[in-house]
Amino acid sequence: MTEQPQQPATLPLTAANPGTGFSQPEYNFYDAVGGHNTFVKLVDVFYDGVAGDPLMRPMYPEEDLGPAKERLLMFLEQYWGGPKTYGEQRGHPRLRMRHMPFQVTPAARDAWLKHMRTAVDALGLAPLHEATLWDYLDRAAHSMVNSA
Repeated sequence: MTEQPQQPATLPLTAANPGTGFSQPEYNFYDAVGGHNTFVKLVDVFYDGVAGDPLMRPMYPEEDLGPAKERLLMFLEQYWGGPKTYGEQRGHPRLRMRHMPFQVTPAARDAWLKHMRTAVDALGLAPLHEATLWDYLDRAAHSMVNSA
């Protein structure tokens, strides 16, 4: 019996591996940008801005922003190829459904993007990494708008 050469595994299509239809070496965006510490900084800087924003702060009903920070951190880490903690603890993200109780207006989207832009800029990422991260965050913010 002749042994067949093994084909390289094709990675699932995710943010960590956007895919081209061809087998490719494993690439992990999460690790490439610095892993946990990078995403902690992103979330910390973002929520520093949210804490003082009169439009954004009321959208976070908990007195302490800590639980919201933890949820965003877990979500972003999982999305970009890090730990799967978000899914293990909260299940499927269902982002639009989870944001429905809040009036996410174009003004709220713009405020969210302003604080997230500050956070992304604070990371000092390589241009390609910065553009990749920002593209996702910008598209996600626009998709959350649910009120005029």
